[in-house]
Amino acid sequence: MIGLAIAAVVVIYAIVIYNGLVRARQVKEEAWSGIDVQLKRRADLIPNLLETVKGYAAHEKETLEKVVELRNRAQAVPAGDIAGRAQAEGLLGQALGRLFALAEAYPDLKANQNFAELQQTLETLEGEIQMSRRYYNGAARDLNVKVESFPSNLVATVFKFVKAPYFEIDNPADRAVPGVKF
Repeated sequence: MIGLAIAAVVVIYAIVIYNGLVRARQVKEEAWSGIDVQLKRRADLIPNLLETVKGYAAHEKETLEKVVELRNRAQAVPAGDIAGRAQAEGLLGQALGRLFALAEAYPDLKANQNFAELQQTLETLEGEIQMSRRYYNGAARDLNVKVESFPSNLVATVFKFVKAPYFEIDNPADRAVPGVKF
C-alpha cells in the first residue's frame, strides 16, 4: 500500500515536471516567433528604404547592393538556425548603419519626408527587436534551467527535451544598433 502511494506520487511528480517542460518549450517557441516577426518587419522595410536612398545616392551602389545581399542572406537562414540568424541579422544591422551614415553626405536625403519616416520606423523596430530578443533569451534560459536541473533533467532526458540556443551576436561590433538619428 505504501509502495503504491509512493509510486503514485512519483508518477504525479513526473507529470508535473513534464508539463512544466512543455510549457517552457512553448514559451520559448512563442518568444522566437516574436523575434521572427520583428525581423520580418525590418526586412520588409528595407526595400522602401533602399528605393528612397537610390534617388539621392545612386553612385553609392556598392553599399545599397550589400544591404540587399545581407537582407537576402538573413531571410535564407533556415528557421531553426538561431545562431545563424543572429549572425546574419548582426551583419545586416551593420550594413544598415552604413546606409544611414550615407545620409550625412546628402542633405536632401536627410530632409526627405519618406526617408525621415523610414528612419523613425526602423528605430522603433530596432527597439522592438531588442525587446523580443530579451524575451526569447529569458524563455530559453527558463527552459535550459529545467532541462539541466535535477530532477527535471531526468524527465527531460527521457522525453528528449533539449537546451535552447540563445539569440546572441558574436561580434561585438554587430551589437551596435544602427544609428538612425540625424
